[in-house]
Amino acid sequence: MSAAPKTPNLVRQWVEKAEHDLLNVENNLAASRIPWDTVCFHEQQCAEKYLKALLTLKEIDFPKSHDLTELVVRVPSDVRLGVDAAVFEGLNPYSIEGRYPGVWEPIEREEALNAVAAARKIRQAIRALLPREAVQL
Repeated sequence: MSAAPKTPNLVRQWVEKAEHDLLNVENNLAASRIPWDTVCFHEQQCAEKYLKALLTLKEIDFPKSHDLTELVVRVPSDVRLGVDAAVFEGLNPYSIEGRYPGVWEPIEREEALNAVAAARKIRQAIRALLPREAVQL
């Protein structure tokens, strides 16, 4: 019988997965042909996983959802993220639009770079709230 992972270990695992998404973005941005939709998808995923790391640290249950606005409302009111709700809302569509064909407009460079900036703002804000051992990979 194995025990469930302890909270600090699980927080670190969420951070590690978020950093893998960031690495995917960095690799894509260094490519000669950049799939802007993929960049946006991985930035949304990075933000989502950092939110889930924070919620895990605070021992707050969250749904199996990619909806950043649904996740951010679960952050306790005494936790100051310092990131406007519109930043999370702006990344939200990329969990779908970045992965699947549909009726939306193609994602272009400027839009993708805005997503990069948004996700990095979220990443920086949440990392400042996490224990040191969770963010040192």
